[in-house]
Amino acid sequence: MLNVLLLLGGLAPALPAGPHWEYEGPHGQQHWPEGHPACGGRAQSPIDIATGRARLDPALPPLQPQGYDHPETPRFTLANNGHTAVLALPPSLQLQGLPGAFAAAQLHFHWGRPGHAAGAEHLLDGHRAPAEMHVVHFDAERFSDAGEAQHHAGGLAVLGVLLEVGADPHPAYDNILRHLGSIRYAGQSTSIPSFNVQNLLPQRLDRYYRYNGSLTTPPCFQSVLWTLFPEPVHISRDQLEQLQGSLYSTEEAEAEPQLLVDNFRAPQELNQRPVLVSFPREPEGYSTGEVIAIIFGAVAGCVGLFLAVHFGAKRMRSRRAQAQDVVFKASSRRSPGDSGISR
Repeated sequence: MLNVLLLLGGLAPALPAGPHWEYEGPHGQQHWPEGHPACGGRAQSPIDIATGRARLDPALPPLQPQGYDHPETPRFTLANNGHTAVLALPPSLQLQGLPGAFAAAQLHFHWGRPGHAAGAEHLLDGHRAPAEMHVVHFDAERFSDAGEAQHHAGGLAVLGVLLEVGADPHPAYDNILRHLGSIRYAGQSTSIPSFNVQNLLPQRLDRYYRYNGSLTTPPCFQSVLWTLFPEPVHISRDQLEQLQGSLYSTEEAEAEPQLLVDNFRAPQELNQRPVLVSFPREPEGYSTGEVIAIIFGAVAGCVGLFLAVHFGAKRMRSRRAQAQDVVFKASSRRSPGDSGISR
């Protein structure tokens, strides 16, 4: 199982998976296609999603995790593979709402460096969040594990969860982050208590972007059905700094340890691939709350205008009636022969 983890999602070269690779330097991402030809393909990930160009598909169903809240194992394995922190997940965690029955394999993270606010892989309208979590699933109807599934189109389904900084620590993420000190160096792993994995996901699992892409690290196989949630999950700044500054990309025995930072790939060309969206686009520049406020304000304005016109007309009728009453009383005081002209 650990071998499969090392091959997926950041995942690394401790096995005969092709030439050595890094994010920067002589083996950096611009050189990946030299040793891993699929990395030069036309359906690569991540991408910068232009939200205004995404095509609405109302038929996209809400995602429904099964078994996420009660994993059938008392403990998980957390590992540092030199490229990221990987949490192995049991295949009893299933995901409905995809074209087939998909089982979980693992989750892992991408982040930047201390003092920097960008580290996610996917972008939304050019914005890069501080970090991103990927939850990797494989098509359990067709394949026995993720290692086999990654070689076939649609064999993998990955959830992308954007992490932003909020005021408070996130308790579900603390279940992972507080154990990073036990896997500081590449090749180290530890056993941690299992927990409710669904709490790592956003609340709205019916709102997402969907496209066909690839693994974001070598071997970059173009076998991934991507689901990216626009609603971020908020972790505290201390938690982000834990992610940015706890791990090394080198083994413990090496004389010059290298901090594991900036483990994200640059956005790739879309190359005419459609990006679908499961929810209607909001008006440009407004959040959902702002749209509601605008609608409420418009309705209130209409009601106010109606009341102003109503009471204005009522006052005019009252004044007209008073004027007519004055004229009637004045005329009634005149004699029948009086023309009202002085001599």
